[in-house]
Amino acid sequence: MRRFTPVTVVMAGALVLAGCGSEDSKAEVSVSGAYMPQPVSDSMAAGFLTVTNKGGTKDELTSVTSDVGEVTAHETVNSSMQEAKELAVPAHGQLVFKSGGSHLMFEKLKRKPKQGEKVTVRLHFAESGTVTVEMPVKSATYNPKTGH
Repeated sequence: MRRFTPVTVVMAGALVLAGCGSEDSKAEVSVSGAYMPQPVSDSMAAGFLTVTNKGGTKDELTSVTSDVGEVTAHETVNSSMQEAKELAVPAHGQLVFKSGGSHLMFEKLKRKPKQGEKVTVRLHFAESGTVTVEMPVKSATYNPKTGH
């Protein structure tokens, strides 16, 4: 009969626990607070939302698509807006698209979304694949902090 030393038991337990923790190492993204202010232009609109990553690995938003028109992600750098090819979603963190900051830019609109409608947006992530979001169209002056 073979006996195991305390060191062997502790090492085996550590390996088992390390294997259990591997689920936390994947990116786990979800989307909240999505909305589009009713566009004032016939050809352009903006969209806002928050991407939360509860996983232990960062992810990247690589592109955005929608049936309503072309969509690109923009970020504000030194008070200047620029298109972003990829945006990081940190592990256990958020990527926030808000008025005055990073946002989704809809261009070449096929139709002008109206308040009360929903626009379907597909967010494409490097690790998490595609997440489809129904983005409600709010009033042009909507403020998410007040709900008006």
